[in-house]
Amino acid sequence: MMNFEELNIETLKEGNHFEAKLAKGGIPNSLWETYSSFANTDGGIILLGVKENKDHTFMIEDIEKPEQMVKTFWDNINNKKIVNINILSNSDVEIKEIGGKHTICITVPRAERIYRPVFKGTDMFAGTYRRNGEGDYLCSKEEVSAIFRDAGQVTQDNKIITEISLDTLCKETIAHYRQRFVLIHQGHVWNDLSDIDFLKKLGAAKINSEDGKVYPTAAGLLMFGYESEILYEYPQYFLDYQEHFDESTRWSDRIVSSSGEWSGNLFDFFFKTFNKLSEDVKKPFILNGITRVDDTPVHKAIREVLLNTLANADYYGRRGVVIKKYKDHFSFENPGLFRISIKEAFDGGVSDPRNATILKMFSMIDIGERAGSGIPGIVSVWSKEYGYEPEYFQAVNPERTCTVLKLKSDSLNDSLNDSLNLSDSENKVFSEIKKNNAVTIEELIKLAGISEPTVNRCLKSLKEKGVLDREGSKKTGSWKILE
Repeated sequence: MMNFEELNIETLKEGNHFEAKLAKGGIPNSLWETYSSFANTDGGIILLGVKENKDHTFMIEDIEKPEQMVKTFWDNINNKKIVNINILSNSDVEIKEIGGKHTICITVPRAERIYRPVFKGTDMFAGTYRRNGEGDYLCSKEEVSAIFRDAGQVTQDNKIITEISLDTLCKETIAHYRQRFVLIHQGHVWNDLSDIDFLKKLGAAKINSEDGKVYPTAAGLLMFGYESEILYEYPQYFLDYQEHFDESTRWSDRIVSSSGEWSGNLFDFFFKTFNKLSEDVKKPFILNGITRVDDTPVHKAIREVLLNTLANADYYGRRGVVIKKYKDHFSFENPGLFRISIKEAFDGGVSDPRNATILKMFSMIDIGERAGSGIPGIVSVWSKEYGYEPEYFQAVNPERTCTVLKLKSDSLNDSLNDSLNLSDSENKVFSEIKKNNAVTIEELIKLAGISEPTVNRCLKSLKEKGVLDREGSKKTGSWKILE
């Protein structure tokens, strides 16, 4: 947010972080709408005693008794009938003199989450405002409800869901999660616990104090439940992965939580989607001892963005989570806005996930950062690898956050690979041959990291698909790519 010293009154125009008001007749009633909108968005500066000209530039008109107006301002902002909360300190309101004329500068910070919504009057649904490029706008009831949900000290996913039995959770998903946990935490005391006790330790289940029974938490339901059960608590819940490689069709591949072909929960969606997103990303041939290492910084960055999307989604919100894979970019959309400012998110060191328990569950199996360093790390990796910084967009009514990761044109398989519907192994073999048409089968085994029978099977398939042929002998010949 700008400060007063950065303002140039002669050239400044109103925007998301600045508002000028003439205030000839005293404190204008519209000031409280702007105060609310700045507090509920990203903060801003309000200048009193400033006139907007016809060309939309500004001129200081002067305030005759600025000290008296400041006193009136403080009286009003502390009046619960005028505004619900005062988030300003004494240093946020100053009398400034410019060219012998006086203006009052009010610096409104972005309100802490626990104090939002900041609203005018006594009815939050009739007095909550936000800021956009056109000025202050009155929030819809849906927006106000979303802001209010985020104000709680406990994150949304910590809620106990007493309407759902613990027995209805997907046992197969729980088993898969526990297998990963055991591999990472060998000898951990939780490994010998029953499923119920394990889920309680994880935060996926809790004892209800009223009846003494164990129920899933919202995090447990989202992570391990079936889609049909999740919908009882989250009627708008929907997970959607789409691949868009062919302009003649709506999508080339799709995974949705409502298909009935799988559980529909977050854990299973994460791995189904991550495998799709990362299968075409180039993997260098690196050995750790005798084990091939395929987990690159790019793969970790994709995991981090996908996890952030799921952990920060407001599952009560509309339109669900939508992940899209294109030839030249990935996009990740979720209902809900960041609970911190985008600047804080990019600076790092601050973490305020909407679903902290879900984030914890993934971190227990070594997925995701929990120290607020996720986005700076993603920015660093993506900029270095692809020359683009991740782009973050936020929209309201309904609230949505979108993250876009741009790719180089050759970072995914080209159109020939796409049209042939090559398998992952075929892609690996074909990619190595395109780099070196004299590569041997022994070299392909090492470079592609697959077995000899698989290499031979891939070569046979590529020949049958009419894109590859062999010229010369096995030892001295070469591969010919048929366009």
